[in-house]
Amino acid sequence: MMGGKPVRQWRSICKGLILGALLTICMILLYCLSASEVQFGPQEVPVPYSCAHRPSASHSSTISNSSHNASGQRICTPKVDIMFMKTHKTASSTFLNILFRFGEKHHLKFAFPNSRNDFFYPSPFHRSQVKDYRPGMCFNIICNHMRFNAAEVAKVLPADTSYITILRDPAALAESSFHYFGRVVPLTWRLSGDDKMREFLTDPKLYYDPEGFNSFYLKNLLFFDFGQDSNLNPDDPKVDEAIEAISKHFHLVMLVEYFEESLILLKDALCWDMEDLLFFKLNARKGSTVSKLTPELRAKALEWNAIDWKLYQYFNTTFWHKVDAYGHERMARDVAELQRRNAEMASICIEGGHAVDAGSILETSMQPWQPIGEKSIMGYNLKNNVDKAHQNLCRKMLTPELQYLTDMGVNLWITRLWGHIREILHW
Repeated sequence: MMGGKPVRQWRSICKGLILGALLTICMILLYCLSASEVQFGPQEVPVPYSCAHRPSASHSSTISNSSHNASGQRICTPKVDIMFMKTHKTASSTFLNILFRFGEKHHLKFAFPNSRNDFFYPSPFHRSQVKDYRPGMCFNIICNHMRFNAAEVAKVLPADTSYITILRDPAALAESSFHYFGRVVPLTWRLSGDDKMREFLTDPKLYYDPEGFNSFYLKNLLFFDFGQDSNLNPDDPKVDEAIEAISKHFHLVMLVEYFEESLILLKDALCWDMEDLLFFKLNARKGSTVSKLTPELRAKALEWNAIDWKLYQYFNTTFWHKVDAYGHERMARDVAELQRRNAEMASICIEGGHAVDAGSILETSMQPWQPIGEKSIMGYNLKNNVDKAHQNLCRKMLTPELQYLTDMGVNLWITRLWGHIREILHW
């Protein structure tokens, strides 16, 4: 019996190595099959100042598009040119659903990836990754997962584009990322205890290699998503320089922990309507799968993700400066109104009024994408008796990201193929 645990560990490691080899081969083949062959000449046609061809008062970095009438009331037109930097594990799928519905409402042109649901992440974004891209083409919105590359993004979107992103407390994000992506990071397969997150945080260097396959998921993932080196020393001047550059590029940085407040700030900045902000929480995990971080583990998670913590603290400060300027009483009223409308839509659209486990979702079209090895992501059942006035909106609000992309004409053959491989191998 003494040798039982080492034997099980070796079996686990061997299985992990086989899985890693298969995964690596599959991903290399898929990358090769989907590689773009777009060629660019030395002279390229620049994108217009605005895809909507609306006159603008200035070319400043502000995302406000408003003026006032004779009585002093604010009048404005909605901003429609939007770059949403979709960071990982930050409720970004929920916000994506909001963007998809807004884009369809205003008949906007999306810059979508080709053949999959991200822009060849973790490779840096390049404009050739955009479906059907040709030099000089004008897109209104880009919003799928990418590793940010400011120079290339600027060649796809007009000059008056509003840059938006969202951050999450790094300790909570690290726990979520570890749960969701841990099985595709080979170095973590040596973790054998029941509480793998605790085991990892106790001594993360044992299970981390900066050059390891998919290792970026385990450390400073936010900083990595912004195209930065996630393995820098937190005190390296390059970290502060990068944060300053992010601050200059992005006009609004939302926070997961204050999602509704973030949407109200977005509404004010982009001159949207309250109805544009309606949402149901998508891609949420079952509570039983969330590792509870003790104060000790939270401190270890923040120490390990020190750059992300520095990034988050910086934009947490800027966020509350914006709330101060908006007005706390006004913010409280608007958040309450948004919550009231969301609750009303939940009673109209959702069977039972709440999310359910994946096994209880009746329609295949409502099944969210699951992490390898389990079904921990919850979803919804659409009510059968939704009135005609709300049928279309209800279905769109409840549709998971991959299905919505397909409905909008994106060919996700690589993502679908990977899903079939997982089904065959029971992943």
